[in-house]
Amino acid sequence: MNTGKVDVLLGLQWGDEGKGKVVDVLTPKYDVVARFQGGPNAGHTLEFEGQKYVLRSIPSGVFQGGKINIIGNGVVLAPDLFMNEAKDLEKSGHELQSRLHISSKAHLIMPTHRILDRALEVAKGKAKVGTTGKGIGPTYTDKVSRNGLRVGDILEGFEEKYAAHKERHMKMLSSMGWTDFDGFEETEKTWMEGVEFLRRFKIVDSEHEVNRTLKDGKSILCEGAQGTMLDVDFGSYPFVTSSNTICAGACTGLGIGPNKVGNVLGIMKAYCTRVGSGPFPTELFDDTGKRIRDLGHEYGAVTGRERRCGWVDLVQLRYSIMVNGVTQLIMMKSDVLDDFDTIKACVAYELPDGSTTPDFPYDINNVKPVYEELEGWKTDMTRFTSEEEFPKAFNNYIKFIEDQLETPITIVSIGPDRSQTIIRK
Repeated sequence: MNTGKVDVLLGLQWGDEGKGKVVDVLTPKYDVVARFQGGPNAGHTLEFEGQKYVLRSIPSGVFQGGKINIIGNGVVLAPDLFMNEAKDLEKSGHELQSRLHISSKAHLIMPTHRILDRALEVAKGKAKVGTTGKGIGPTYTDKVSRNGLRVGDILEGFEEKYAAHKERHMKMLSSMGWTDFDGFEETEKTWMEGVEFLRRFKIVDSEHEVNRTLKDGKSILCEGAQGTMLDVDFGSYPFVTSSNTICAGACTGLGIGPNKVGNVLGIMKAYCTRVGSGPFPTELFDDTGKRIRDLGHEYGAVTGRERRCGWVDLVQLRYSIMVNGVTQLIMMKSDVLDDFDTIKACVAYELPDGSTTPDFPYDINNVKPVYEELEGWKTDMTRFTSEEEFPKAFNNYIKFIEDQLETPITIVSIGPDRSQTIIRK
């Protein structure tokens, strides 16, 4: 590992690839773990020592004692949800205040942002995106329209700034004819408590801290949220999130130069899932899709929503590897396919005019997947401790994916627990 380099870990599909678990496994190799984008719409699930945790805003490196964790400027933060998450972690014995630093430039998700999120989604009718309703989109909208409220604003003159932002939002809601403010006062009260709670933490100009860390020869792991296909520029627009989920987002979301990036670790599932609306070429609407969902417990960590399931899409993954500059692949949830006779992988798309392409096109709404079939391994791999135990058919599946994607698979996950992780030689 390059000293003084930043390694970036991100999802290559539509999110939910298992990033939290991998960050937790890899953290011992790094000095600092930093989140660079997204908000509490991302749920990173970790399981170890019989406990299960879901992190929404806090980096997944907090469980490895003594490491500094940073919430970067590219993140949007909801003080009330952050407070609840932090208190839950502290109750379970994970002390945060000394090792969690928060960027003064991260934007705050206000209670009115959540109402705007709902109102805008309702206004879209059938064209709705399927947002989590957490206020992420409206917060990023305020950020790019230069109307945002930031963490640094809570340190001085906050009440006036907050009131001005709230008034502007209320005028917008009024012009949309929105009248549903049920529970708003209670939410706002808890939110203000969250702001007080936030003031206890070390609020820093994180770009200086990150670059000083690198100058001292230390290593940083950047943790992405969501997945590449939800990137606002390169994802399946408009069914995307409001931030750059790709590797370049680590540079803008933490204030690091591109020459500081070392390895780019891309996480993928052995199959594919998607939550919410939007195109999904390999989606299965039959019993196989339902079986993958049940075996993989494919329900949202934050929302509990059923995830849509399908076979692995190598056209889409090739594209993700290209735009991120991925150097290593990490394959998650391989054990979910343990009992299938045949496993399919999409290697090309058939376009509406009947031609086929290996490249990811502008519009994937009407493409049909072209599959290759591989033999299933029909083996329970969940107790394996090394790659020597992998069945031949599974090794063939790994090699097929590596050949297609021209990128090595260096880690394979065969279960939800921290211990069910095989580092390949």
